[in-house]
Amino acid sequence: MLGSLTLDQLRVLVAIAETGSFSAAGLKLHRAQSAISQTIATLEDVQGVTLFDRSNYRPLLTDVGRALVAQAHIVISGTARFEAMAAGSRDGLEPELAVAIDPLVPTAPFIDSLHALRDTFPHLPVSFSTEGLGGAERRLRRGDAALAFCVLLPSVPEDIAALPLLGVRLLPVVAPTHSLAQLGRPVTRADLDEHVQLVLSDPSTPDSPSYGVVGTKVWRFVELGRRLDFLLAGFGWCRMPEYLVTPLLAEGRLVPLPIEDDPAGAHGPLTIYAAHMRDRPLGRAGAWLLDNLRTRFNPISADPSLEADGAISTHR
Repeated sequence: MLGSLTLDQLRVLVAIAETGSFSAAGLKLHRAQSAISQTIATLEDVQGVTLFDRSNYRPLLTDVGRALVAQAHIVISGTARFEAMAAGSRDGLEPELAVAIDPLVPTAPFIDSLHALRDTFPHLPVSFSTEGLGGAERRLRRGDAALAFCVLLPSVPEDIAALPLLGVRLLPVVAPTHSLAQLGRPVTRADLDEHVQLVLSDPSTPDSPSYGVVGTKVWRFVELGRRLDFLLAGFGWCRMPEYLVTPLLAEGRLVPLPIEDDPAGAHGPLTIYAAHMRDRPLGRAGAWLLDNLRTRFNPISADPSLEADGAISTHR
């Protein structure tokens, strides 16, 4: 009962609107036509409105009736979601799932996995956000995200459970029109110091350590896509994810930038982690999403030694 309004009355109203008559609604709901008529008469009397024009052979919805049928659909749908969420919570499903990713994480697999998540848990409220560098970790710590896919530099914090999910190779590249591309030899640190380096930056902590920064001329970006725009326009050089620049290298819109004695190049791929706070284990949907993504990536966590410190924990 919603005050003097019941869900049964709303279901009867919607059934009449969908079937076109009181008798057809009675057949659909397995009730006598007289019971359907009495329900609508009570609803009209209590609410003080006329829902149907009964002057014709078939009752027709009034303007008010059409508007209230639309509202009835919303209430009934919300009730179904309420019941589904309550049932899911009884089965260990979290009431909502918030996910955050850092800019270096490939997004295409997430699109497929989020589609699959929605199909598997259709009533689960999900929020998804892309963050500047370091932003996904901050959302975890604030409690704004349950699961983050992020870079953790310089190492995995002790209070975070993190599973190495994939490795992203960062390739030094530059536009073919840039003067660094015209040298015809590996560039030196002295060469790079003369030119702008386009760097992904954490906007909330501008004084945080800068990893991979070579020179003193630095332009800082929060968004990977905007940095790519400036890179293609020839404003500087940078290290970009291999998955993103491979087609651009093939098209000649970017060229590799070999760096002499490049210390960053010796470090290998940058690790992307699936992470959550140790004191907040994942629920069913978060664990399901992680498992689904692991089938789409080629996880470097296939090496058991990589999972030994800080494995993801879940509520199953």
